[in-house]
Amino acid sequence: MSHSNLPFDLSTIAAPMVNQSDLPFRILVRRYDTSLVYTQMLLPERLLNDEEYLEFHRRGLHDAPDTPVVVQLCGNDPETVVRAAKTVVDKADAIDLNLGCPQDAAREGHYGGYLLDKKDWPLVESIVSALSHTLPVPVSCKLRLCQNISLTPTLGALLEGAGASWLTLHARHVSARRRRQGAADLAQVRTLKERVRIPVVSNGNVRTWEDVVQNRRETGADGIMVGETLLANPWFDFDWGGSLFASITPDPVRISLEYLDICREHPGTATIQTIQTHVRHFVDHQCGRRPWYNKFRATLGRCESIEDIERLLRVKVQRWRGLEPLDADGSEEDEDSADEEERWQRAKGGAGGEILIGEGLEEGFATEKTLP
Repeated sequence: MSHSNLPFDLSTIAAPMVNQSDLPFRILVRRYDTSLVYTQMLLPERLLNDEEYLEFHRRGLHDAPDTPVVVQLCGNDPETVVRAAKTVVDKADAIDLNLGCPQDAAREGHYGGYLLDKKDWPLVESIVSALSHTLPVPVSCKLRLCQNISLTPTLGALLEGAGASWLTLHARHVSARRRRQGAADLAQVRTLKERVRIPVVSNGNVRTWEDVVQNRRETGADGIMVGETLLANPWFDFDWGGSLFASITPDPVRISLEYLDICREHPGTATIQTIQTHVRHFVDHQCGRRPWYNKFRATLGRCESIEDIERLLRVKVQRWRGLEPLDADGSEEDEDSADEEERWQRAKGGAGGEILIGEGLEEGFATEKTLP
């Protein structure tokens, strides 16, 4: 589905996810029918005051494989947000204002979903207006429901009037403690869609292709945004259901290796922690209940390079799955099985550097950490 007033297609969108919307992942999901991708939410103060942060998030942004791309920002000061947007707008097809982050950091910093109270609407309106009147690219907003649900369409109309080119509604309330409390209220997406004249994108309640179809039918939305489901299955083809509904199952090792190849092609655009987390999601999608899965997670957490991760996938994971190693010389493992089992038993108690992912991938800050 295309929109004549926008230079890109809103129909199938990869959501902004903290530490997971890296360039290699954005390129990967594009290969499987995602029409538009977002960066993770970027912090204006760091873009303006932290040269390393700015350089990292600009690296590879909007290069040939990474377009169109929407850069998402947060903030509560119009001048600061506009100045931050100017540091990345030359590498963005649009700028999105985050009005949905539910995390404690957003509450303490008074941005994201904590700007939805009616008393803050003049501030939000001024930010969107400043962005839309200053930048040469479209401006959008990604928001959650107002605490008084009936006010959400009114806020949407205000954002439209301030210059927003489209809105994305994650139809849940803001809650730092219970981010996924209950199903998203898709009826509210339809209500918003009926209130405004600009496109509306629906975010929430998508785990399968059937969910996409139902979401479109119930909301009448101009597009569907998907987040964490894509982390597990980037082959989620929006047109024909991809691996889930076309009798094509993406092999977890091969999709991981494809992602690693992209990381090699674009060095310095994803941290080793981000790469580990993506690979964990890919393997967990099909193998999370296998008896060797916890061993895999602990071993993955000890990997220090892309080469270590690739060796783990090509040799050990293949053998744990009862398959031949994918290495050309895959007859030998890194350690003999006795050494590996001993390391696994030692790691079991303290998780051996295992990566944990908690709430907050979309619309906020990660609770990602590496255990000692």
